[in-house]
Amino acid sequence: MSKKVVVLGEAREGALRNVSFETIAAAKKISGGGEVVGVLIGDSIQSLGEEMIHYGADRVITVEHPHLKQYTSDGYSQAFMAVHEQEKPDAIVFGHTALGKDLSPKIASKLASGLISDVTAIEGEDDAAVFIRPIYSGKAFEKVKNKEGILFITVRPNNIAPLEHDASRTGEVTSLTVDITNLRTVIKEVIRKSTEGVDLSEAKVVIAGGRGVKSAEGFAPLQELANLLGGAIGASRGACDADYCDYSLQIGQTGKVVTPDLYIAAGISGAIQHMAGMSNSKVIVAINKDPEANIFKVADYGIVGDLFEVIPMMIEEIKKIKTN
Repeated sequence: MSKKVVVLGEAREGALRNVSFETIAAAKKISGGGEVVGVLIGDSIQSLGEEMIHYGADRVITVEHPHLKQYTSDGYSQAFMAVHEQEKPDAIVFGHTALGKDLSPKIASKLASGLISDVTAIEGEDDAAVFIRPIYSGKAFEKVKNKEGILFITVRPNNIAPLEHDASRTGEVTSLTVDITNLRTVIKEVIRKSTEGVDLSEAKVVIAGGRGVKSAEGFAPLQELANLLGGAIGASRGACDADYCDYSLQIGQTGKVVTPDLYIAAGISGAIQHMAGMSNSKVIVAINKDPEANIFKVADYGIVGDLFEVIPMMIEEIKKIKTN
């Protein structure tokens, strides 16, 4: 049976995040040929609607308000519930991002619905769709099927491939006016401590450093390698606790969960809490002086050696390849 599926897109600094297109692909899979409706919430985001259509949405609804310039759960939930009341969808798809993880339980509670969170794969389509999600810090996976009521899922970034961009796709972009009131939280100022460049949670290549980098300066060669590969820098909790870098870079059970195409762990021993945040990466390369380091148990390729010797060698070889 065909379904109407509502997808929440996410914008950052005037551009749509890649997870917005991944959620559209997931929605297409479960819609059974039904309608996929994109939703954009914010301030001055009307122009981004066409891009969601180019990636597969049938039409897009925007909700714009000065109080929605920065995310708050109160403001976004009011906006989304207004869209839900108008559209009455059969299914909802969010990204499993910081925003999605905060907002989805609140919306599910308001709708008295279940929530299948952190979906990494979808088997089957339409009513036969089965959703796969990690449990026990990624040590096992469960398969979940929605039996009744509205279907509500969040999709982990970098796991469901977006549809091909097609500029010939057309669809209607409309706006919905919502009076955002009674906000308990108002964002006055945002101070960004994260590094500039590629978004860590969506990066295809991640270079992560642990205590083995020895200092904040020790991250410099890792940053150079990340820049060469078009990737992002990450860190273990040990490196963050030692003040080598900011906690915004932390990967693990109490940090970010990443699933890049390539994950290079430099000077990381491989505590189970860290591996919970990166073990599902497609290719894992570990660099560590200790041949017994736990990180080698999950690595596809292991290099026993000093990262301050290995990383410069990698940089040099990659520069040669790029030059040729």
